Amino acid sequence: MTSAALPSYISRSAVTTLAIGLVSLATLAAGSAFAPVAVAQGWLMAFLFWSSIPVGSLILLLIHRLVGGRWGNALAPALLPAASLMPLVALAFLPVVFGLTAIYPWATQPAILPPDVSHFYLNAPSLIIRAFVALGGWSLLSILVVQGRCTKLTAGLGLAFHGFVVSFTAIDWILSVDPHFASTAFAASIAIQQILAALAWAAVSAPEAPNDPATADIGAFLIAALLGVVYLGLMSYIVIWYGDLPEKAAWYLKRDTNGWNWIITAAFLVGAAIPLAMLLKRSLRQSRRVLRIVGGMILVGIWLHVEWLVAPTFVSGWLIAAAIAMVAMAGISVGLIRGAMLRPGRNVDHAE
Repeated sequence: MTSAALPSYISRSAVTTLAIGLVSLATLAAGSAFAPVAVAQGWLMAFLFWSSIPVGSLILLLIHRLVGGRWGNALAPALLPAASLMPLVALAFLPVVFGLTAIYPWATQPAILPPDVSHFYLNAPSLIIRAFVALGGWSLLSILVVQGRCTKLTAGLGLAFHGFVVSFTAIDWILSVDPHFASTAFAASIAIQQILAALAWAAVSAPEAPNDPATADIGAFLIAALLGVVYLGLMSYIVIWYGDLPEKAAWYLKRDTNGWNWIITAAFLVGAAIPLAMLLKRSLRQSRRVLRIVGGMILVGIWLHVEWLVAPTFVSGWLIAAAIAMVAMAGISVGLIRGAMLRPGRNVDHAE
């Protein structure tokens, strides 16, 4: 198909990007016949990172619907397309459902859990139902937001819904990879990390407006989200380590061997310490070029952090599968955003 045969709002680059994503997806599907466990685990890794951007974008748009502010208008060109991908996120969870036994040890060995936990909470049917509720609710909210039909009441209810569902998706999708560990602050940390991912994505991809006063606001939000993620992660570690809780300390010890200590160190330096030092200087915080660099560094840090959280229990080969899965997800997402999801005339007005 030539570019002349395409609608005016669909560029050749959108078709090419979408094709790359689909080819990567087909490659991964073929690879699952030879290494199903590695492919399933790699897909989860990529899904956890990639899905945080649409979810975080949706939450920021709901917050802006309630409180307003120039920052929302400045970030809308990046947040709206990302939030519109939520139905695709729901679809992308299906390989996780089909690969439950390859990813989660409790799916094949329920005896490793206390009987009441296995029977009433952490089992395949319950996880799938909870995922359906979370992904279905997020998708519905994203449709209302993108179509400009989200009222303030809907936004408020949507944020309350998110606070409820993220408390179990964080446990189901991430912590249950190693089901012997539990943390009451973990869900809050993941919720803030989703917002941080969306802010970083917006800092990288939002169009540049010279002398826009909202630029400094974006930098300030990045500082707040960064501090929130680092604070909750550090406090959880301190409470568990100095509280002398052997079972929970073992979770950290597993991530302090085989090079994982270097991964979390790199995640902290690249994704938090250096960006924070740059953002603290006002002149740098007001530069869109600097914000793009900072946003890219934060996204790399989030990827490394998610890797540190879930991958120490994975089999070899997951990293190659995760890289191919990321190309597939990014290619399909960007292709759809540049094509049919972004047509001329789309606005960011909200319903009253």
